[in-house]
Amino acid sequence: MTTAEHIARLHPEMTAWRRDLHAHPELGFEETRTSDLVAAKLAAFGCEVHRGLGGTGVVGTLRAGGGTQPGARTLGLRADMDALPLAEANTFEHRSRHAGKMHACGHDGHTTMLLGAARYLAETRNFDGVVHFIFQPAEEGLGGAKAMVDAGLFEQFPCEAIFGMHNRPSLPVGQFAVRAGPMMAGGAFFDISVSGKGAHGARPETGIDPVIVAAHIAVALQTIVSRNAPPVETAVVSVTKIHGGDAYNVIPQTAQLAGTVRTFSHEVMALIEASMRRIAKGVAEAFGATAEVDFRALFAPTINDLKETEFAAAICTGLVGASNVDRNPALIMASEDFSYMLERVPGCYINIGNGAGEGGCEVHNPGYDFNDDALPFGAGFFARLVETRLAKAAG
Repeated sequence: MTTAEHIARLHPEMTAWRRDLHAHPELGFEETRTSDLVAAKLAAFGCEVHRGLGGTGVVGTLRAGGGTQPGARTLGLRADMDALPLAEANTFEHRSRHAGKMHACGHDGHTTMLLGAARYLAETRNFDGVVHFIFQPAEEGLGGAKAMVDAGLFEQFPCEAIFGMHNRPSLPVGQFAVRAGPMMAGGAFFDISVSGKGAHGARPETGIDPVIVAAHIAVALQTIVSRNAPPVETAVVSVTKIHGGDAYNVIPQTAQLAGTVRTFSHEVMALIEASMRRIAKGVAEAFGATAEVDFRALFAPTINDLKETEFAAAICTGLVGASNVDRNPALIMASEDFSYMLERVPGCYINIGNGAGEGGCEVHNPGYDFNDDALPFGAGFFARLVETRLAKAAG
């Protein structure tokens, strides 16, 4: 029986797991039910189970061949587990049971695909070495990957290379996309607090209007990318929130701006932060106000290792054929905290097709649902990755 045929037999069971996870979403660092389920299944498969790394993280370890011996080859496979604080609009049976929480990014599918690969590899043991199945909490802007790394992930579970994947709704099921080098942007969030002088709305001359100051700062921030960042660099500065005041006839004492920054290098991120602090301070002072900037770099750029990208692409090609593997997809301005793991261990992050065409829905949308037809392709990718990289010696 081939790997694909074996995993195809697991498809109904994987679908049931995925829909159960979708119905019970948990936010970052709160994935207690999810981690319980993952740990129980890994143990049932015959994996060593390690819990509590980075909060609610779970690592399952599987050894085969010489995997119990010193110097055994090692490989890391990662999936994220958390959901989003979003009210689900779907009405199907496996919709979210928890108000205001939803698996709107497909982490339920990612977790299931890695569990499916673990189940298959535990049953077949067709490899020689050690595989670490890494189930990460809190990917959605809360620093789950960094928490696991800081807690000693790679000291406790050494990996020669590490691989992860994310679904892409615009890509047909049965297709993959991967590129070497930068693939996804690094990300930061910022808050700017402007302090002026409150006054009556009919007597603005007696105050210092922080709302006007905030508006000027918001406009000035748009010059950072167009006039400060090198034109060959790709970057985004988006002001996504402005708030000031609570009454029609009151000029408030303070106003707040907030937003996000995306870049593909640490150097450009640092340039944007410095420029933002300079602009906010200077604009505010020009109006007689003050401004304080809280700038938080949450994600490093996701940069794929060249050698490991070639390897991952070859695995994808073996699964679905070269015509179904996009080797030069567009850069993705969204961020992914798997980047922190890639800064420590060479590896690759790929996209797997979640379905395209009319009626398709992007991630972070209240109508999103992971496509269960993609489950065997993701589990198959992880399985073939292990069987190829940790192949048994001939004879």
